[in-house]
Order: sequence, then structure tokens, then C-alpha cells
Amino acid sequence: MTIEEGPDLNLDAGPRVRRGEAERTCIVNRTAGSPDGLIRFVIDPEGVVIADLKAKLPGRGAWVTATRAALTEAVRRKAFARAFKSEVTVPADIADRVDALLEGQALSALSLANKAGAIITGFSKVEAAASNQDIAGLIHASDAGEDGVKKQAQAVRRRHGDDEGQVARVTLFDSSQLDLALGRMNVVHAALLAGGPSAHFLARCAALEVFRSGALTGGPSPASVNEPKH
Repeated sequence: MTIEEGPDLNLDAGPRVRRGEAERTCIVNRTAGSPDGLIRFVIDPEGVVIADLKAKLPGRGAWVTATRAALTEAVRRKAFARAFKSEVTVPADIADRVDALLEGQALSALSLANKAGAIITGFSKVEAAASNQDIAGLIHASDAGEDGVKKQAQAVRRRHGDDEGQVARVTLFDSSQLDLALGRMNVVHAALLAGGPSAHFLARCAALEVFRSGALTGGPSPASVNEPKH
């Protein structure tokens, strides 16, 4: 079946997932899967296609696999116009806008984790936590020095041995972004204490990393990466 046919397969019936509608179909590759692995798009009152990351905006929605490559292909194929069966405006920088939204979600989750007391900062304190506690992950600023990153990795290795790969690493943000999210100056390294707030942050980081690269490279995907959007 082509994209032009079967419009009910291209759009959902609204923002709420109803019984029997647990799967969504990507308008680009026609692959059906959990909504967690796709991004919902709707048309705003001006006819502009916008991302609905929380899948709560009113109106029928079109779903795209949650990667930059898939979104770029959707734009190239004019898949949104076909799916919505109408003239729509797709911003030229729609992929960058989605990236910024996903990044904002991750940094907001980091701020919430910090308020919940789940973040440790300061090189020595992070090293001690990595050596003595079962932390959920390490955060390194993208502009962190290589020596500091190696020392933190050694601390994790002393604690976890062959299981060190179970500790997530986040290197998605520079030090200025970490400073702003955590309300502190000169944050280069941080440790994530195990728990819900850290898992939520890691889930948002996973979504951002998968969108950018199509895969996870910073360690294990936490169980809550598949937390529902609805």
C-alpha cells in the first residue's frame, strides 16, 4: 500500500492512545511499533507541521520514527502533505527544532533530578561516588578534559569491574549547559544517583542521542527509556 492510500493508516485519531491502538505506523518507512520509538506531528492553526513530543496536542497526528534521518526523509518525500491529505508548511529547519526540543527536555529532566538530590558534582565527590556507590551514570561535559574523564572511568572500573558498562555515560552537553541546568558554576563532571529522577533524565538523553545518531553510544539504555509519552 502506498502512502497516498489508506489515510487511516497514516494518521491517528487524536492524542489519546485507545485500546487496540498501542502501535503507531511511521509515515516514512511504514514500520509499525510502539509510540515510544516515534515522534508525533500535528498541524497548527496556521497549517505548519510541528512536533508533539508528549503526544497530547489536539487533532489527528502523523508519526515518524524518532531519528533525524527518518524526519529528513519525511521532508524529502513530502510525506506530511500526503499523510494529512492537505497543503501543509514544513519548516526547513524542522529537524533542528525537534533536536532543540529533545535537548530542552533532557536538560529540564537534569534540573529536576538535581532538585530531587540525585546529582553529585565536584570532581572529588564524583570520583568518590563512582568508587563507592552503585551510581546510575556519569555526566561529562562535552568540553571536559580527557584526563578527567579517564580518571572517573577508572573509579567506576574499581567499583564495578567487568560490569562497568552498566553505568551510563552522558556527554551530550557542554559545561555552560550543565551550569545552567544545575544552577552552579564550572560543572564538568557529575554523578547520577540511582532512582526515578536519574532514570527519567537518562531516558530523555537516550531519546536525544537516538534522534541524532540513530543509536545509543553512552552506555545501557535505562528501563525507563520506554516510559510512555501518554
